[in-house]
Amino acid sequence: GMGGGGASMRDRPQQGEDIVVRVRLSFLEAVFGCEQEVATSRRETCGSCDGSGIQSGTKPTTCSQCGGAGQVISAVRTPIGTFQQSVPCNACGGSGRTFTPCSSCNGSARVMKNKTLSVRFPAGVDNGSRLRVRGEGNSGRNGGRTGDLYVEVEVERDAELERDGENIKSTVTVGCTDAILGTSVKTRTVDGSVELKIPAGTQPGTTLLMSKRGVPRLGNPNLRGDHLVRVNVKIPNNLTPEEKEKFEEIRELSNQQVKVKQ
Repeated sequence: GMGGGGASMRDRPQQGEDIVVRVRLSFLEAVFGCEQEVATSRRETCGSCDGSGIQSGTKPTTCSQCGGAGQVISAVRTPIGTFQQSVPCNACGGSGRTFTPCSSCNGSARVMKNKTLSVRFPAGVDNGSRLRVRGEGNSGRNGGRTGDLYVEVEVERDAELERDGENIKSTVTVGCTDAILGTSVKTRTVDGSVELKIPAGTQPGTTLLMSKRGVPRLGNPNLRGDHLVRVNVKIPNNLTPEEKEKFEEIRELSNQQVKVKQ
């Protein structure tokens, strides 16, 4: 036989524990949301004993050790004499009953089951976001409520795009003549490739704003952040003789302008 745990404890409804599962999403899956299969392993009420923990076809019996009282008298020695004290019975765990444990769940009233759920991740989830799926945790005992499943999000990094809350950041490199004269460059965004206008006279380290090309707001995907592009300017260090000649001419012109201004 097996002890039954305290009678009041054993029969009181107990809520099932929550479960936490970690899921990796790609950079874009987190930005725009996605649906994913999530594998869980949870404790469910044992079908063989209907969650009682008692072998089907058997009944609990009165504990022979305590006669069903759940308590036994124990002698306690102290320096001023020996006292008698009432303590929970070891044989039945204080329940006053013993029973044959269910062979399917070893008397625990629950069994482990694997389950796959389809979980919808909303647009805008980020590293450390936690989604709660109600009632998909461990089963309760004695009619207690089932726990919840918490899905913790881990987002993979992207080689070019960096996320800063609702904004996306990236870098683009242009040659010095393009920075001086202005140009248009293809830039990768979460929406795909977009033409970015580099205005004439763009200084190195300038940040250009691509409005509403950022991350949809969690809970309100119609609102989006921006995409901030930092411009690096590459100064050539091995000019051809022709290029060098042209730059010399430009320098000459610049110097003349300076003289005129004085």
